[in-house]
Amino acid sequence: MKAQLKVKVMVLLCLILSITLALTVGLSSAWAAPAAKKPAKEDVATATQLETTAVTAVLMDYSSGQILFQKDMHTSRPMASVTKLMTMLLICEAESQGKIKMTDKVVASEHACSMGGSQIFLEPGEEMTVKEMLISIATGSANDCSVAMAEAIAGSEEAFVDMMNKKAEEMGLKNTHFSNPTGLPTENHHTSAYDMALVLRQCLRYPIFREASAIYEYDLRGGDFKLWNTNKLLKWYSGADAGKTGWTNEASYCLAASAKRDGLRLVSVVLGCPMPRTHFTETIKLFNYGFARYKAVNMAEAGQVIKELEVGKGQVERVKVVTKDPVGLVVVKGQEKNVEGKINLPDKLDAPIEKGQVVGNYIVTKDGQEVLKVDLLAANEVKKASPLQLLNNMLDRLYSME
Repeated sequence: MKAQLKVKVMVLLCLILSITLALTVGLSSAWAAPAAKKPAKEDVATATQLETTAVTAVLMDYSSGQILFQKDMHTSRPMASVTKLMTMLLICEAESQGKIKMTDKVVASEHACSMGGSQIFLEPGEEMTVKEMLISIATGSANDCSVAMAEAIAGSEEAFVDMMNKKAEEMGLKNTHFSNPTGLPTENHHTSAYDMALVLRQCLRYPIFREASAIYEYDLRGGDFKLWNTNKLLKWYSGADAGKTGWTNEASYCLAASAKRDGLRLVSVVLGCPMPRTHFTETIKLFNYGFARYKAVNMAEAGQVIKELEVGKGQVERVKVVTKDPVGLVVVKGQEKNVEGKINLPDKLDAPIEKGQVVGNYIVTKDGQEVLKVDLLAANEVKKASPLQLLNNMLDRLYSME
């Protein structure tokens, strides 16, 4: 009996020990599970945070317009001299349309010379070329040159401001209104980080803007007057090549800037930075985030020739097809293989064809989903051929077949 009792006790103890061990392991596993679980890539991306002291900010891809980061980007704010991006955009447009030349002389009016603030101290009646004026605006943030150019293009500062607002409306800038071409404090003069990113993106399409905006120092008046670019990122940040600073008591410190590395061009705008130089440090923070995380998949520049199409019944037999906007996308690094492009064009076009006529599109897909569509345009006008010319063309083709 004693032996049997001992056996039963031993079995009971082993059973209790097994149950205790199982419970212990189970509880331990339950508590350890969350720590051992590997987060999905989506969780990591969602958890990634970027903070900025700017009141409003945006980081945008130049090619596609994708928003990579934003903080209250549609909030309207005073913009100070960042205003001059729109001023320079209209100067570049006027030059591209043949309305002005970079070598044209501009005469400074008394009104332009009275602006105050940042300036190159134009004297009434002083002459400078459009190129010198543009460089003075881009580098030295010259208020006097901004008004002088406004008068040269539109006839008066007021007429130029009207042009600025019409351009803003044309571009779909819903939170922007201009009251002067300088950014000097005044009523009803405001923009948003998003709107100004679109303006800078448009400016970057003009080589003359890129050239002027990238100049760090410039000798004016034969070397008697030295200009230093207010955009210190040109020296402080690798890849920075364009932009415009701004400061007033109302606007605080502002900066719209562009930088390019490894084929990826980023556009950043920060408005309402609280302290000196913080508009630079906050912009660097945004650029670092963008370049570390994203990669560019570039397929075509704006205005790039994609193909030549055969033309029927025209005075010429072929027409070049160009992109209206840049064709490209930015993706999180490692996802480049998921991006594809497709060109949709007819085999032939019939005259007449207008310059800028939409003749097809360039579609970009990611993971099989359409994410970007860019119009393809006729690069030049093709008039319809006369009956005699059509007959001559037909005879030429017949002779060439013999």
